[in-house]
Formats: sequence, structure tokens, C-alpha cells
Amino acid sequence: MEVESPEHNREFAEVDINNGAITDEEEVPAPGTVSLENESDLFVSAMTPSEVQQRRISVSNLEEVLTDDGDYFIEISVSDPQKIGDGMSSYLAYKVTTKTNIPKFKRSEFSTLRRFSDFLGIHDLLVGKYMRLGRIIPPAPSKNIIGTTKVKISPQQTEPGTATNQEWVEIRRAALERFVHRTAQHPVLRVDMDFMNFLESDQELPRAVNTAMLSGAGVMRLFNKVGETVNKITYKMDENDPWFDDKITEVENLDGNLQKLHAALKSLVTSRKELSALTGLVAKSAAMLSTCEEHTGLSRALSNLADVEEKIELLRSEQANSDFYILAEFIKDYLGLFGAIKCIFHERVKAFQNWQYAQMQLSKRRENRGRFELANRADKLDQAQQEVEEWQGKVQRCQQQFDDISAEIKREMERFELTRVKDFKANIIKYIEDQMAHQQQIISYWETFAPFAREIV
Repeated sequence: MEVESPEHNREFAEVDINNGAITDEEEVPAPGTVSLENESDLFVSAMTPSEVQQRRISVSNLEEVLTDDGDYFIEISVSDPQKIGDGMSSYLAYKVTTKTNIPKFKRSEFSTLRRFSDFLGIHDLLVGKYMRLGRIIPPAPSKNIIGTTKVKISPQQTEPGTATNQEWVEIRRAALERFVHRTAQHPVLRVDMDFMNFLESDQELPRAVNTAMLSGAGVMRLFNKVGETVNKITYKMDENDPWFDDKITEVENLDGNLQKLHAALKSLVTSRKELSALTGLVAKSAAMLSTCEEHTGLSRALSNLADVEEKIELLRSEQANSDFYILAEFIKDYLGLFGAIKCIFHERVKAFQNWQYAQMQLSKRRENRGRFELANRADKLDQAQQEVEEWQGKVQRCQQQFDDISAEIKREMERFELTRVKDFKANIIKYIEDQMAHQQQIISYWETFAPFAREIV
């Protein structure tokens, strides 16, 4: 549904919400289905004990200094969408302005130009770094091939850097702003070196791979997503922590209900826009009728009725914008966040699969060592013992990784729940106040019209 950009001094696009697109995940086979030739590849992602300790120290130091309710702040705005270049090689760039007092940044206020693929690129980098550790990465906005193509083939502006006013560009700008805002609210993500470079650097970032809409890499990502979905459906782990069972059920229920709410809100926006259009028709009809009416009082009343209906038409349009920007987009963003939560739960399943596979291989190596001992094969015994020790280390690392991601997910969910309650409260209050202001304005219009109706004799 096409919705007009919020004008008439409205501030709908300033709501802190975030559209989402889920990125690809690495496939990890289920226990018992992996060939021995790929054994070494399975544990590339498994951290060594020193890496685990280093990560714990780093996270501990960051969270001691940069908590959500501390004295540090960071404010990011995305503004001034500009078309750069001409033809199909052109693209939109956005001005990203940051204000902060976090000492890790070089300045307290700075800005840079970033294109849409840069936002997708920083999202992919953060996912690659942190999702397998159990952190919720706010999803980036999805692509819009139709809107992008329209901008590419549109005539070049007379002055370079002139902002485009297309509606979908405003929707994307607001979504990008919400994405970086959510990322910056995370006490660890906001001081990630790649994210800081994204905000601070004046240089052009390396082109992100997999951002082209029709590229071969994009097609491969589509196939990977299909395989990942099949993996999620076909493999279920034996859960030994009731907290995760309860939380997964809660997330699924919330996600399902939010999807229904989002569908209802889209219908509400459509109906409100239709009501606005019909109100405009009433205004035109009343204006035409007033010119034909011979009765002076009735003609004046019809003329004023046309004015009132015309003003109400604008209010209905603003109400549709309110429905869309404050609630519909907000719910859409949280649907994306719940998708990101499902991804980290699946990362935990993958960690469990690695652990179980390592235990299975350790049992096989121990059986081999036992057979060599019974057969007095001294020439094979040393190698068998070495393999047992190697797989014991892998089992320990995989178990530690599983324990770490489980603990991290619990911390992330606790932070997410606090943020979610705060966000819903703020947006619902904002929506109610906005609707009340519109209704009060409509009442004042009708109160102004009432005397003209009473004067008809």
C-alpha cells in the first residue's frame, strides 16, 4: 500500500524502529550424517580456550563501561538521501550523523555519506562476528528492486546532491535510521571497530559482497536459505534446559500474533487512505452543490461543509501515516527482530550438533584404541591415543562453546525483553496521543461548522 511521506510538520519517521532481513547461516550437519573427510572443517568455528578467555575479558570490560543505563550516549540520524551518478550505475547515498560522548570515538560529532549496500555490509560483518556467539543482531532493511530501479532511471537532478522526494526513499531512510539506532543501543555492538569505522570514516567502504539483487552470490544465498530452512525443520535437539523450551514457545507465539497484528494494521492503513479519498469526494460534491443551491443559508452551509470535509480529508491522510509509521512499521521491525532471535536459537542448536558429533567421534576413537590394546598393536596404539586426546580437546571446546552461547542468549533475551517493553510502551503512547490530537482537531472543525448549520431557516 502506498502511503504518503509524513509532511505537514509531522514527525512519524522519527520513531526508533527497524525493518529486518535475516541473513544466511552456516550449515552444520546433524550428528551421524557427517563424513570423516570433513571432520577438520566442522570445528573451524570452535574457539580455543585462549580465545574464549579473551572474549570473556573483552565483553566484561565493555559491559562495565558501556551499559544501557550508564552516562554514555550515542545518537545517530540518517538524512538527506542523494542520488549520485546517472543511469543504471547511479545509487542513493545517505548522510549519517553521529553525536556521542563515548571515549572510543575520535570526535563527539561527525557525519559521513553511506550508500544502502554499506548498511547491508556492516550488518553482514556484525552477523559474522557475533551471531554464532548468541548475540541478537538487529536486521537490516530489505531491498526494494522496484524503487531502486525507478531512482536509477529517473532524470538526474539539475544540482548534484539534490534530495529525492520519492515516498519509498523516505521509508527506506527511516528504516536505515532505526537499524543503526538499534545497533548503537547494544553495549558491545556500538564499540565494534567495524561499526565505528562505518560511522566515522570519511573514506568509501569496500563494496559489500552479496548485495547485488540479481548476482550469482545472491542466488547462492537463496539456495543456502532454503537448505537452512530445511535444516531447522528436520532437526530437533533434545532440550535439557526448560528455560529454552519456554522461551522458544513464547517467541513463536509472539511472532505469530504480531504477524496477525501487522496484517490488520496494513488493512487499517488501506481503509484509512480509502476513507480519506472518499472524504475528499464528499468535499468536492458539497462544493459543487453549494454553487447550484439558490437558498442562501443552505448554500453557505454547504460551502462550509465542503471546507470542513476537505480539512478532514487531510487529517485522515495524516492518520493513515500515523498508522503506518508509528505502528505498522514498528511491528514489522519487531517481526524482523524475532527472526534474528530464531537465528541465534538455531546457532545454539548447531553448537549442540557440533558437540554431539565430537562426542560420537571420541567414542569411535576410544573403541579403536581399545581394539588395538586387545590386539597388542603397539604400532597403532600411539596414533590411536593421540586421536583420542585430540577429540577430547574438541569435545571440551564444543561443550564450552555450547555453554557460552546458552548463557549469552539468556543475557541477550533479558536485555531484549527490557527494551521491547520500553519500545512498545513508548510507541503505543505516541500513537494514542497522535490519534487523540487528530480526533480533537476533527471535533473543533465540526464545532466551527455547527453555527452555519443552525442558521439554515
